[in-house]
Order: sequence, then C-alpha cells, then structure tokens
Amino acid sequence: MRHRIGLLLVALAAFVSVLGVMMRVWVYPRVVAVPDNQYQVVVLQAKDATLIDYATLTSVPHQTVTIVQTLKGDAAAAQAEKKRTGRSVVVWDTLSYILGGDGKRLSAIPEVYTFDPRTQDPVHCCGESIDGDAVSRIGVEYKFPFNTQPHDYQYFDEQTRTSAPIHYKGTEKVGGLTVYYFEQTIPWTQVPFPKTMPANVAITPAQIAALGYQRWYTTVRKFWVDPVTGAPVNGEEIHNEQLRFPASAHHAPVTVFQGDVKIRPDYQAATLALVKNEQTLVLMLSTYLPWGLPLLGVGLLALAFVVEGRDRRRRADGNSGSQGPASVAEADEDRGPRDVPSAQGAPPAPL
Repeated sequence: MRHRIGLLLVALAAFVSVLGVMMRVWVYPRVVAVPDNQYQVVVLQAKDATLIDYATLTSVPHQTVTIVQTLKGDAAAAQAEKKRTGRSVVVWDTLSYILGGDGKRLSAIPEVYTFDPRTQDPVHCCGESIDGDAVSRIGVEYKFPFNTQPHDYQYFDEQTRTSAPIHYKGTEKVGGLTVYYFEQTIPWTQVPFPKTMPANVAITPAQIAALGYQRWYTTVRKFWVDPVTGAPVNGEEIHNEQLRFPASAHHAPVTVFQGDVKIRPDYQAATLALVKNEQTLVLMLSTYLPWGLPLLGVGLLALAFVVEGRDRRRRADGNSGSQGPASVAEADEDRGPRDVPSAQGAPPAPL
C-alpha cells in the first residue's frame, strides 16, 4: 500500500511541476490582458491655477480647475475587429473635460485609443483619433505594458499628437507598492484649439485661427507605475498653455491655463486599491504559481522518497523477524536429549 502511495506522490510531483512551468510560459501570456469592456473615471485637480477669460483675453489667477477623465472600453468594436482580422484589440473611448471653479465646462477632448491588450502596442483601427482627427499612435498612452521594465518608453502626447521618450527616473514607494517613476517633458509646441470651447465664448476655433491666434503648450508629465500591471498608481502634470498673437498685434502671450494637475486624493486611493488587487491576480499567474507549484513538486517528491524508504525498512524488518523462531527450533533439535536436565539434578518439588 505504501509503495502505491509513493508512486502516486511521484506522479503528483511531476504534474504540479509541469503545471507551474505551463502557468508561466503558456497561461500567463494568454490570460493576462486588459479587458475590452473596462470602465474607469479619474478626477484630477489643479489648485491655485491660472485661466484665460476669453471675453477680455486676460489671465485670471487663483482658480481651482477640475479635469474629469472617463475611460470606457468599446467591447463591440473590439469583437468586430477580432472577427474581421483575427487579432485581439482593446478600443478605449476616452473623454477629458475641464471644469472651471464655477463648475462650467471649459473644454472637452474625446479620444479613441486602440491597442493590443497584452503588449500595449498601438493597433491602428476602429476610428483611432483625438478630438475627431485621425491619428496614428507610436508608443504607449495612459497605461504601460505588463511587466514594465526600468527603461525609457515612447509615450504619446495627446496635445501635440506626437510621441516622445518618457524617461525612467528610479524606484519609489507609493502606498506600500514599489513603483517605477517616469517623467516626460514636452517643450513649447504649437497645438490645435479644442473643438469644444467654453459655452460662454461666442467664437469658434476656426475663427480664432483665422485671426492668427495660436495655442502653444508645454508640460512636465509624471507617472508612478506599478511594474507588474503597468498601471499608473499616481500621476501629475505641470501644465502650461498660452494664447499667442500675430507679430503685428504687438501683444504679449496670454496664459490660457497654467497649473499643477494632480489626481484628487480620493481617486488616487481608489486607483491604488484597484492596482493592488490586479497586481495580486497577475502575480498569481506570473510568479506565485510558477514558482510555488514546482517547489510543491519537490516537496511531494521528497515525501515520496520518505514513504518508499519507510516501506522498504518495514519489509526488511518483517523478513528478519520471521527468521528468528525457526533458528531457535533448529538450535533445540541440535541440543538433543543430552542437553535436557536429569530428574536427579532437578530441584526438589515444593511440598
């Protein structure tokens, strides 16, 4: 029976060891992916910011600006693309709209962002665009790849519609997580006006452009990224926009928006909790099971050796025990009658 248990343990050890290897080399690359129906809202704020008053073309300081970013996965578009081409894709419909201190909308910029759900590489399909204009992205945006590495990446800037390096700056701790810190600086660049202007502005972007006005922009973009999931757990932008006039106007640039944009604390806490949960699930497939199952296999194999060793010792002891009585009997036969004490030499029986 113990011999059978030992064989069973050896078979089980082989099974869990192979299963651990398969988790890393086969299951992990196929299962770990961005879902095509994800929905998320993040609220950012810039306190003590400066905003333009288009009615007077002057800058107004000391304002609180709120930026709401919504992200919604278009599962139907993703499935249609997979059916058409056979490739997996995620289609994110995103919207960033800016609210002034009075709660009124200042601008809104929609995006269609398409990418590979496993590698984060851009996929050019499904109406990829920014503010209604077709684009062809290079690099990542919003999210970094799973298993993010400590090196620079190409990051797509939605204002300039171009990609530039975002530099790895080191490792930090955020909410108990070890994260990679990345930073990107976009130099002053002329960018288009948003097609959705403030509601109280009786002028369109086309009319502004016809007057020769230009919108210029620079920013310092900062991300703290969980390397396991590639998801940012925190973000910040030191943002600056200017309205510049034709040289003939002899008018100095006017600040359109200047402020330090940060994730609102409650949304930052919620983002951190979400990333921690996703990190645990990813680590189960990438690290815990691929390493834990082979170690369990080694333990089961060692236990099989112990069981087999005990079984052999038990059988050996049984064989030696069965030979003992036979030897004694043989010895008694050899002694014969002469070895039996005589009646005369026997002690007297008790009265």
